[in-house]
Order: sequence, then C-alpha cells, then structure tokens
Amino acid sequence: MKIRLTSWNVNSVRLREELIRRFVAAEGPDILCLQETKIENDKFPSAWFEALGYHHHFLNGQRAYHGVAILSKLPLSNSISHAWCGIDHARHAVVVLEGGIELHNLYIPAGGDIPDRLTNPKFAHKLDMLSDLAAWFEAERRSDRKIILVGDLNIAPLPTDVWSHKQLLDVVSHTPIEVEALDRLRRSHDFVDAVRRIAGPDIKLYSWWSYRARNWELSDRGRRLDHIWVSPALENGIADARIERQVRGWDKPSDHVPVTVDFSF
Repeated sequence: MKIRLTSWNVNSVRLREELIRRFVAAEGPDILCLQETKIENDKFPSAWFEALGYHHHFLNGQRAYHGVAILSKLPLSNSISHAWCGIDHARHAVVVLEGGIELHNLYIPAGGDIPDRLTNPKFAHKLDMLSDLAAWFEAERRSDRKIILVGDLNIAPLPTDVWSHKQLLDVVSHTPIEVEALDRLRRSHDFVDAVRRIAGPDIKLYSWWSYRARNWELSDRGRRLDHIWVSPALENGIADARIERQVRGWDKPSDHVPVTVDFSF
C-alpha cells in the first residue's frame, strides 16, 4: 500500500481554494490533513473536494477560528474528535485507515506572544494541551500501535528548525519549555519525525514564514512548525518526506506551506 499524505495549515480553507487546487494538481496527495480551516462543518466546501477525488472526509470545525479536516481518496473509519483542556476548540481529528493505521490531525495553540504561563493564558493553554495529549498517549501506549500524527504543532524543536536558535530562545514557538513539552509528546509513543528521518538533523528547514516580512524568501526567517510523525511500527514505511517550500511563493499563500510524506507499507 502506497500513500502520499500532506499536512497543511491553510489559514482559511475558503481563501485558499485556488492554492489547494493547484497543489493537488501538482502533487496528488491521497490524503490531505488541513489545519486552521476556519469554517463550520456544515459550510465546509466538500463539493469541490469531492470533484478533486476526495470522497471521504472527517471535519472538526468552527466559525472563523481553528478547525481541522481530513480529506481522503482512501476509505476512513472510526472518526472521532477530541476536546482538550475542557475546551472544544476544534483542534484534533482522528480517523483509522486501512490496516488499522490511526491518523491524528492536530492544531496546537500558537501560544500568544509572552512565554509565561502565569501572565499569558494562551501560553498556558498551549502547554496544558501538550501535557494532556502526552499523558493520553502515554496511557494508551502499545509497541504495535500504528499511528501517524500530523499537524501544525506550533513548535520548532531543533536549532536547525529556526533561522536563529540564539535569537529565538525566548520567542514563543522555540522556548525551552515548549520544546520539552513537545519532546514529552514525541516520547509518549517514541514517535519518529518523518521529515528529519529523510533530511537528517543538520539541514535548516522551515515550514512557516511570517507575513510581516517584505520578502520572505530573501530574508528567509522561517520556522519549522508543521510536522508529520509516525510510531515505530510504521517507521520503515517512510519512503520520502519533504517540505513544499515553493508553495509560499504562489499567489495568496498561507503563511505555512504543505509538508508531504510518501509511505510504502
């Protein structure tokens, strides 16, 4: 079984229709996991995804904010959503693929601007969601469990995941407390970072560039906030992995670009 899977924070699915159509025509993913769809489930543009061949979907959305969606050319089963920290912010969708593979699509809170949980409730929410997720995966841990975890995790864990490790150590998304929280989640099931498994840890890689930059490509002050992980039971199925950097230069882009992994099981 070969699967091409793409994870992408589109920053409003309605605003990115032409961008999504162009990407699908170029890359042909079998499964699209979208974050920040910013739309209620009953208003989601399912018809044009159907026309693109995505006949199976699971939506967890809300009006104007957050939202995740899984669009698939392959059958999906056992679709569920989770609400973390006692708040239903439409940040987690789960489906099961053929062969019992669990697919988790996540949108972790950005965390605001101040990296202090006592003065910044958004930062506290981010850390609490990561903690709750890690505890849940730890409690459910099994060595044979087949999991693909994708999404905008809003943390760049490695020094090579940011344009300047030193300058961003006290900037939300790369602070030590966030990196440790994300690493606990990764260790909860010994998840393997698919992109780094292919590219190695030393190459600078980014999936997000701020809209504030006059020329994102020239300044290249990016961060790798978007990730695809797999449990050890699926590690040998990673055939290729890449960040689709070119999409940031297309018309009306999201500030995030797609991350794609090819699997061969």
